[in-house]
Amino acid sequence: EDPVFATKALRKFLGKLSNLEAPALLDLAPVVGSNLNFFGDHLGCKIIIEDIYGDLERHIREGKLDQFPAFLSRRFAHADASVDGILCWDLMDYLDRPAAQALAEQLTRMLRPEGLLLAFFGTAQPRDAFYTRYIVVDDVQLRYRPYPASRGRQAILANRDIIRLFDGLRVVDSFLLQHNLRETLFHKPPYQTR
Repeated sequence: EDPVFATKALRKFLGKLSNLEAPALLDLAPVVGSNLNFFGDHLGCKIIIEDIYGDLERHIREGKLDQFPAFLSRRFAHADASVDGILCWDLMDYLDRPAAQALAEQLTRMLRPEGLLLAFFGTAQPRDAFYTRYIVVDDVQLRYRPYPASRGRQAILANRDIIRLFDGLRVVDSFLLQHNLRETLFHKPPYQTR
């Protein structure tokens, strides 16, 4: 049985996006059928799946990890300001700094003003090399299902590094959870007019 843990940021993420009519939601993880149902039922949203974990695995297998930052810089065909919400999960933990920066720039570019990005960051180095598939149980619980990874988490990011990484976004909330995970909810400010 996969463990179930509390989430504090998901309810806030859902609450803000539920005020929008048919929001566009970008999920950076593999397809999880029950998550598609959950977000579809709660938000009536268009869900776009872009499995970046799979892209990372492919680059590792092919010995092209040094090319991953450049790949991420051109990976997304989505227009600027085209999505309302992004589920980044704990993806940044598995990227080196250049790849994380390239991905953060693309996510910031694609997020609409007033849009939200939900990301998790590990606070302790795990011993095993695995990814976690996050399965939404409800708006306050996530099931954690580990699956094999070719490499483990990279450097643990401090708060200031997380904030710098998502330079164009603002932290709405950040929760340090008991199971060595930090949930961070980012907001993209509205366009500035003069």
